[in-house]
Amino acid sequence: MRPILYYLKHPKDTAVFAFMKIAPFLPDSLHLRILYRIEMGKRLNLSNPVTFCEKLQWLKLYNRKPEYTKMVDKLAAKEYVASIIGNEYIIPVLGVWNNPEEIDFDSLPVQFVLKTSHGGGGNGVIICKDKSKLDINGTRKKLKELMKQDIYRSRVEWPYKDVPKRIFAEKFMVDESGNELKDYKLLNFGGEPLYIEVDSGRFTDHIRNIYNTQWEFQNIAIGYRNDLGVHFEKPKELKKMVDLARVLSKGLPFLRTDFYVINDKIYFGELTFFQRSGFTSFTPSSVDLALGNRIVLPVKTTQK
Repeated sequence: MRPILYYLKHPKDTAVFAFMKIAPFLPDSLHLRILYRIEMGKRLNLSNPVTFCEKLQWLKLYNRKPEYTKMVDKLAAKEYVASIIGNEYIIPVLGVWNNPEEIDFDSLPVQFVLKTSHGGGGNGVIICKDKSKLDINGTRKKLKELMKQDIYRSRVEWPYKDVPKRIFAEKFMVDESGNELKDYKLLNFGGEPLYIEVDSGRFTDHIRNIYNTQWEFQNIAIGYRNDLGVHFEKPKELKKMVDLARVLSKGLPFLRTDFYVINDKIYFGELTFFQRSGFTSFTPSSVDLALGNRIVLPVKTTQK
């Protein structure tokens, strides 16, 4: 839990924190309307959504299909993606457990990554670079907290509703160049990749540059500031990455497909239906509408 001083300095986060105490008891539609007002500072239009953020909220409520559950399940998604594009793009799994107490750390290599199946974004990830220095009790304690996370209850992201809560270990991947691993997040609309996000300094001075599929810098900011002065080298496997994103997102109104490129080889990261849960800031603000115009809403499919 964050310290009290943090909430005093961040009133919006304070409002979200307070709202989460009652949010699970509200109907999904009302939950989203209130949360959108807090996060975005304006009314949510669900009857005639036009912006990217509005349409993602609409999709949370009215585009609910059972297959989406395995797509957001960080463990099951590996099998799902492998069945479509092949197992060579999957980072190996070293073990799977139902709770932190089951983890046999002696069976794991010196370096590994722990993840939860139901975590979103960077949440639910523990990177171990040297097991001899790992605080095992502290790691179990952190995992116990991560196992409580519920993205459906907090953000109404329905695909997470029935994801089995598990912990798994992945192989620790290292690029021979010695550089920090970069993940490439491709924003796909109706099965067609449009933009690629690349991040730097995620835990310091966070920069997110946006490129098109020809690797031309786009002077827009999504969530974090961009910087033309920060150069990200065009990945050698860019065309293949774009082709894979096209295949994985086929037939979907919006899907973000994340990949790593390690030693010039592509590896699958995760699939995301709701970019920052549909509470994203854009610079210029007109990008919100421009991206919204690219989302074609499907026929409503609702499930509890």
